[in-house]
Amino acid sequence: MNGQPTLPTPGPEVSPVLIQLLKGVVYQERHPGIWQDLVTFQGPVRNYFSVIGLELLLDETEGFAFLRQVEGAGSDDETEDESALPRLISRRPMGYPLSLLCVLLRKKLAEFDAKGGATRLVLSRKQILEMMHVYMPPQKNEARTVDVINTTIKKTMDLGFLKKMDSDDHQYEVGRIIKALVDADWLKKLDTLLNEYLEYASRDN
Repeated sequence: MNGQPTLPTPGPEVSPVLIQLLKGVVYQERHPGIWQDLVTFQGPVRNYFSVIGLELLLDETEGFAFLRQVEGAGSDDETEDESALPRLISRRPMGYPLSLLCVLLRKKLAEFDAKGGATRLVLSRKQILEMMHVYMPPQKNEARTVDVINTTIKKTMDLGFLKKMDSDDHQYEVGRIIKALVDADWLKKLDTLLNEYLEYASRDN
């Protein structure tokens, strides 16, 4: 022993897990082998990422895992405090249509879960268009609004909040990971947020 501090060193079997987590969300359904190794070696994985100010959020029930910055552990401004860890996961502000759809999907999932029964919430493109249209600012060209909503649906799919059904291109499963990213505090404010969105949509351009 030389008295020098040592970093946690996961074995080679954990390397693919670390790489996949750094790339994005790990889903049990999409990455079954990686998922099993993650569940098995989650202790070393947590220790490894904790050194750089990241924490592992793993939901075995819903089948997803991802990394997030430990609260207060990262700084976006490296000159602000040299002792603070730089932020590895940057904050990306969402525009109005994307934040609106996230709120609507989270609210829809909460209502769906409250009813019990089925575990998969599936919405049609038409349902999503109708949900969003109410809160969208009026446009002289209606096709423009539809284009914005379609683009927002695609962005939401990229985030993993919507998944196109294999059986129908116009049907989408709501990703349950949205429960972890749109937290309970935000859920309590949903009605207030939606009222604000409705007020925004009613303004004249």
